[in-house]
Amino acid sequence: MVVPPSTGGASTSGTSRASPTSGAGNTARSKPAPTTSGNGTYHAFRNTPLSVFARKAPSLDMSSVERRGQLLTSREMQKRIRPHGLQEAPTYRPTEEEFRDPMQYMQKIAPEGRKYGIVKIIPPDGWNPDFAIDTERFHFRTRRQELNSVEGGTRANLNYLDQLSKFHKQHGANLNRFPSVDKRPLDLYKLKKAVDVRGGFEQVCKLKKWAEIGRDLGYSGKIMSSLSTSLKNSFQRWLHPYEQYLRVAKPGVQQQLELEYGGPLTPSPSNSPLKKSQQNTPSTSLQGVSPAVRASNALNVSLEDSDKQAKSKAALEAPRPVTSSGFTAVNTGGFTAVNAAPAFTPVNANATNGIKREPGSVATTPHRNVESPISSAKNTPEYRPSSLSSVTNGDGPNHLKRRLSQDDPDRKSRRDKGADTNGECDSNERRSKRLKKESVPTVAGSHMTLFRPSTPRIPGEASVLSAGEKCEVCKKAGDSTSLLLCDGCDNGYHRDCLDEPVKTSPDNDWHCARCLVGTGEFGFEDGGIYSLKQFQQKAHNFKENYFLPKMPFDPVLNCKRPVTEDDVEREFWRLVESITETVEVEYGADIHSTTHGSGFPSIEKQPLNPYSTDPWNLNILPVHPESLFRHIKSDISGMTVPWLYVGMCFSTFCWHNEDHYTYSANYQHFGATKTWYGIPGEDAERFEDAMRQAVPELFETQPDLLFQLVTLLPPDQLKKAGVRVYALDQRAGQFVVTFPQAYHAGFNHGFNFNEAVNFAPQDWEPFGEAGVKRLQEFRRQPCFSHDELLLTAAARDTTIKTAKWLAPALERLRDREIDQRREFVRMHKYGSSHVCKIDESDVQDESMSCIINFGMDEQDLTEDEYQCKFCKSHSYLSRFVCYKSGAVLCLQHAGYFGCCDLLENERFLGVGHQLRYRLSDESLCNLVQKVSDRSNVPKAWADKLEKAIDDEPKPSLKVLRSLVSEGERIPYELRQLPALKAFVDRCNEWVEEATNYTVRKQQNRRKNEKAWRKGNSTKAAELEERDRELRKVENIQKLLAEADEISFDCPEIQQLRERAEAIEGFQRDAQVVLQNPRLHSTQEIEDLVDSGRVFNVDIPEVEKLDQVVQQMKWNDQARDLRAQFLTLRDVSDLIQHAVDLEIPERNEHLYHLRRQKEAGELWEAKAKELMSVESVHYQQLEALSAQASKLPVSRETLAAVDQIMNKQREAHRQIISMYERSRHRHFRKRPHYKDVREVLDALVDLHSKPTGTIDLEREQKRHEDWMRKGKKLFGKANAPLHILLMHMQYVEGRNSACLDTKDCPRAPAEPSSRANTPDASETVSAVDASGRSRDVFCICRQPESGMMIECELCHEWYHGKCLKIARGKVKEDDKYTCPICDWRVTIPRDAARPKLEDLQDWQAEIPSLPFQPDEEECLERIIGQAQSFRDYIRPLLNPVATTQEEVPTQRFYLRKIEGAEVLLAYETNFFRQELHRWAPVASEAPPVLDSSRSTRKPRPTKQQKLMARLGIDNPDDLPQSLRTKQHVFTKSRSTEPYPAKHPPAIQPAPGRSVTPNSVARSGSDSAAGSTGYSQGGPLSATRQSYDGGMMMVSPTQGSSTYGGDSSFMQNHGSIGSPDYDSHSPRAGDMDPALFRDPNYDSGGAANADTDNPTANNYGTNHGQNVDEIFDDLTNQDTEGLGSSQAREALELTRNMSHDDSGAPDGEGDRSVDGKEGGNDGAVDVDMN
Repeated sequence: MVVPPSTGGASTSGTSRASPTSGAGNTARSKPAPTTSGNGTYHAFRNTPLSVFARKAPSLDMSSVERRGQLLTSREMQKRIRPHGLQEAPTYRPTEEEFRDPMQYMQKIAPEGRKYGIVKIIPPDGWNPDFAIDTERFHFRTRRQELNSVEGGTRANLNYLDQLSKFHKQHGANLNRFPSVDKRPLDLYKLKKAVDVRGGFEQVCKLKKWAEIGRDLGYSGKIMSSLSTSLKNSFQRWLHPYEQYLRVAKPGVQQQLELEYGGPLTPSPSNSPLKKSQQNTPSTSLQGVSPAVRASNALNVSLEDSDKQAKSKAALEAPRPVTSSGFTAVNTGGFTAVNAAPAFTPVNANATNGIKREPGSVATTPHRNVESPISSAKNTPEYRPSSLSSVTNGDGPNHLKRRLSQDDPDRKSRRDKGADTNGECDSNERRSKRLKKESVPTVAGSHMTLFRPSTPRIPGEASVLSAGEKCEVCKKAGDSTSLLLCDGCDNGYHRDCLDEPVKTSPDNDWHCARCLVGTGEFGFEDGGIYSLKQFQQKAHNFKENYFLPKMPFDPVLNCKRPVTEDDVEREFWRLVESITETVEVEYGADIHSTTHGSGFPSIEKQPLNPYSTDPWNLNILPVHPESLFRHIKSDISGMTVPWLYVGMCFSTFCWHNEDHYTYSANYQHFGATKTWYGIPGEDAERFEDAMRQAVPELFETQPDLLFQLVTLLPPDQLKKAGVRVYALDQRAGQFVVTFPQAYHAGFNHGFNFNEAVNFAPQDWEPFGEAGVKRLQEFRRQPCFSHDELLLTAAARDTTIKTAKWLAPALERLRDREIDQRREFVRMHKYGSSHVCKIDESDVQDESMSCIINFGMDEQDLTEDEYQCKFCKSHSYLSRFVCYKSGAVLCLQHAGYFGCCDLLENERFLGVGHQLRYRLSDESLCNLVQKVSDRSNVPKAWADKLEKAIDDEPKPSLKVLRSLVSEGERIPYELRQLPALKAFVDRCNEWVEEATNYTVRKQQNRRKNEKAWRKGNSTKAAELEERDRELRKVENIQKLLAEADEISFDCPEIQQLRERAEAIEGFQRDAQVVLQNPRLHSTQEIEDLVDSGRVFNVDIPEVEKLDQVVQQMKWNDQARDLRAQFLTLRDVSDLIQHAVDLEIPERNEHLYHLRRQKEAGELWEAKAKELMSVESVHYQQLEALSAQASKLPVSRETLAAVDQIMNKQREAHRQIISMYERSRHRHFRKRPHYKDVREVLDALVDLHSKPTGTIDLEREQKRHEDWMRKGKKLFGKANAPLHILLMHMQYVEGRNSACLDTKDCPRAPAEPSSRANTPDASETVSAVDASGRSRDVFCICRQPESGMMIECELCHEWYHGKCLKIARGKVKEDDKYTCPICDWRVTIPRDAARPKLEDLQDWQAEIPSLPFQPDEEECLERIIGQAQSFRDYIRPLLNPVATTQEEVPTQRFYLRKIEGAEVLLAYETNFFRQELHRWAPVASEAPPVLDSSRSTRKPRPTKQQKLMARLGIDNPDDLPQSLRTKQHVFTKSRSTEPYPAKHPPAIQPAPGRSVTPNSVARSGSDSAAGSTGYSQGGPLSATRQSYDGGMMMVSPTQGSSTYGGDSSFMQNHGSIGSPDYDSHSPRAGDMDPALFRDPNYDSGGAANADTDNPTANNYGTNHGQNVDEIFDDLTNQDTEGLGSSQAREALELTRNMSHDDSGAPDGEGDRSVDGKEGGNDGAVDVDMN
């Protein structure tokens, strides 16, 4: 049907249920009789078994509901923005003419409607049928719906938690609430899913994925170590035992379900419902050690291992009662009791179709403890989130211990009497589209009922004992005292038959393995019985009480804002997806109009009402003459007879498509809006896949879940899966039509009344066949026989229109039936060759006779007599009947299905079976051929037409006229006939017009010319114009051309052609003259004109000859001027003259002049364009200048071009000269880098690159690559290029103080004065104003200034600024250990310190550079200082000669080395090792220091600060005015090319980290053979080693080869850092691994750490306030700093910003990809 939200109409109260052991005092359990009303509002209706027609209720006030044409009706408006971003489905407003025939209108809108799946139709304003239902006597039963239970994901969650709770409760544990993690409830289902996605519990533990799972579960922020432990413990405590149990028990339960269901749960295969070996006997897997035993054993092991508080094995066998069994405050929609009180039965409450049950069969439902919604002051339910605490424990009455019975005590008697207990047929023998379902138990927590039939369906296993009266293991009733009932399914088990026998009755709930594993079956529970007035009040109160507290106050209306449709829709989906908030509503769905009456007037009750016979009346629409349902022999309730739907706010109908893929029409008689969601039929398969992927747990045991109409999935999830979803809002008086195979769902906004029915136009038939196949695949019973419908249509309707759609369908039916019969006959004869009764074929052994009972069905049968036992399909044409069991099978499953205890080959042979055909093969083929021939009548006529057209190139008009006459007599709409008639009519019109030129002479058309001229002047003008048109000679040619275009043959064509040939003769002569007039004289041309005028028609050639003379004169003039130089003006004048003379464009001279003019104008335009653009293309200008001599151009433009070219040539000369100098073999004769930069910057004004610029830029790039290498060495990789020299000058000044050899060791000195902190950009002199030497301190070797702090070990004083210690953080009595005494103390550094060896290697590359670098002299001084200091302290580096007395000296020189800005690695490591040897402070030895990196933290950019202040994470969310301007870098102005990939960074030595791991090292560290200490190998080109106890050996001079001038760098030192030899005694005391970087591999490269979050990736913008920048750069406590440093650095930065012309907006030398110009940018000046 259109909107049934139930499992085929199944309801829990449809069958009364008594305890299987009622009255027996010795049973294991006793079941309390439920008496409380679940509705709480209308007790009398639920307890009084009155007939629905015997009571009356207050009538419904129709003025209080929204109706079509009334003021209360919501206005039709288009929603701009829907939840989930859905697009609106089409809305149609047919005219009164279009609305007369619904089938024609459906055919018109179907092509567009199928694209959306659903459409809305608003009838014309005058169409407004009366509401025909008696509202006083109309009563109906509702169905309860918990909104979050219909959502697939929520339901899967609740099912799992329900089974988990039962499992732990059964084994002595009480899972009454979620475990808490980080003060938040832990969703166990989501935890289980997260662990499953990552490979399971063991894999997660192995890979340590618990923290990652915690983030997925929403535990954000700082992940504590306890989070992983808590998650793991929770999983191991609650989930792991149950998962282990499922792993073993689930296959057995699955197999048990398949055996009970009579086949596999998956879609039905073609011919093998079950394995053939298992048809007659139970599965061997159920014998011996059952899966439950294995599951129990595995459970015990897991519980003992994972839970320290697990109970003993005895406790597991006999669980003790627990105090509580329900959840309290978490997951409030989860485990609630959903039992309802006994209720009186209305007409639609007995079964799925609402037919009244037998007297005395009063439906009862268990008591429902949950009170949502509760009763309000008005006795109407109101919203309240449900609580799981309603589930009681074993100490009191537990209403969940007994569910509804799966069998009715009166079922057997009614079955014996032949009564239809489900009400499938009423008094009028109407069938229901909802299939027969047995009453099944209610599922806890969802108000839904189990759907799958529970009675055994294994052949031979049928039993008269119902569930709970026999043991499910031994199948015997046995002793009732030992029968233990499952609290979930009421199945009984002997205590001794259980896998683990139970000696005593359990004190609390006990569940079987089937309930613990779960089957996930659902249905809606029955609600109360209402009249329309009562339900209106309930719906109104619910909506008012729900939304009133939630709506904001409207100051304009001075009250709460009214609830809008958008509010309801958004709240509906929120509630559907909420797992913790449960709202219950009721829905009156699938109410049969046969017993309750239709909302439309009917012929029986109101024969005079015009709407009773209206084709849009839903009682009339299914049997419309164009609907195929008129061929169904009986009514089908819900399909051919409408169903009624009464809704309230939030009541919903879930995703489904119509049975048999039919169309459906839904009309809203009155009430609030109903929102629909539709999916096109083309996306049906994609939708089903999306549903299976979203809730695979539900489809695992219920592949037919989509048939049950109980599952919703939000549209946004479907859209993510690629499913198109559309929406519309239906209001009172509007139709909604769904198209074949289109899934749809929806909900109601309030109280409303709808009516719906199915119909089937002719285009439905292919969809119907596909729908039947789908039902057969899922073993679902169809509503009618599709084959019977086709054969009935063939017998009743003999029109060609019916035969057109019926013939293809019958042909498919015939082919399928013949193939199935042949396959069955093949299996019938397989292994037993004989004369077969079926086909009477001859065989070799005639003694073998056919024993099958074969016959033909002469009379019609009921559907039950030809419904397949296995697949439920209707085998209308052939059936296979078993005598023993009475089972009927289709030919697909005949013989394969175990209908009895015979073997398969015996069943195929026909022993004890009968084969019945309705039609023989011959009769079936004849019937199909007859319909096919009838359908081919239009095709035969079309073939005759095609033959007439194909036989002759031009068909005869006479033959075509006869075909038109024949086609008009065929009673079918011929597609070609209108076109043929139009063609013949056009031919007739042509013949009539051509006759005017062939029969009458033109001069006789006006016989009385004088009388014609004296007439009306207006009419005379019209006649003159018409006569002028008729005199045109083109008319004759047009008629002939039209005849050729029409392509037909008739005598008039030849006559007209002869008339035209005479005129063409004159035209040929004229064309000869016009083609070459110079061959003829003027007189000849004039005579030719006279001869043309005698035809009395207007011939164009006559006028053309008059211009020949003037044209010849112009030709002579143009020929003479071709040899002369002409300007553009001259050429234009000649062309204009030719135009005036109408000289044709093909004239040679005119063509030449036009080409010359175009070329000249193009040259002018191109030259002006090239000169006006910013970037001049000089090559094109030079080419244009060369072309000017051949084209008519202006001399002014040519002069301007030559002037520009002279500037280009001069620039080219400079480029070539500079490039040639860069290649000079003598380095000192090569140009300086700054000169090259100036030349290239000057090219910006030219906006073009002369030839050779690319080569020079390539050399510039190679030079800048060398500079970048230097930047990386000094830790300024992201700074602009000009910062390199400035930083090197700072390094030189710092080293001059730290590496000063005059600064000798002294006794500890006490600071005598205080001075302002020296600025980092200047070096404070160590000599005071009087010329006396001042004491220097600290690692910077500067005099005392600012705050000073003393080391408690070496008593050396240090600047607080150098150690980055703020004044406010130091107390008077604090003790401090300096980094020299304790190697673990980190020395703050603002930039990396390069190794001396790396600087020497970098210097060695200078001779190979194309230009002389500006940094050369400064670099040489830096290297000289460091090398001189190394030579000076070399005598102190002998480990053999050192003693403890030298500790102060070693500390002194280590302090100087640490303060220098160049790393002397060997000396640093030596002094640190020796200090640890003689004066250890730390327990462990200091690690080998191979690099010195910056310790500065990343500094955010201005944009990031702004984003943090505004609370924005995405830069695109910033206001447009605050966004950073995107810089465009011109390639010609770029000072750096695209940077290469950063070399991998080397990690610092373990133990002491001078710089964060995230700071990348300089590029030189990645070179092979130059990184750190290598085990057993040299560090650099030279080394010093120790040999035993001998003195230090002089170093070996290394050889270096330089390109260019051999005299370059004569003072370059060649001594590298010495290393400990493996043969040295000291080498045995220290681990060689300490001298190698931990990340250093065999290839000499270190692992990069460029992705560390602490890496400095921020850039500095010159456009921001420079004072603010330096406040961030200093990163120090301003309390201890002076002002001179910051001021001087500020001035320096401003000067740099003016000098750096190639870096707009302060981005420095950053390349296009933004990898440079970061935190160490143009303002990154060290302050030390």
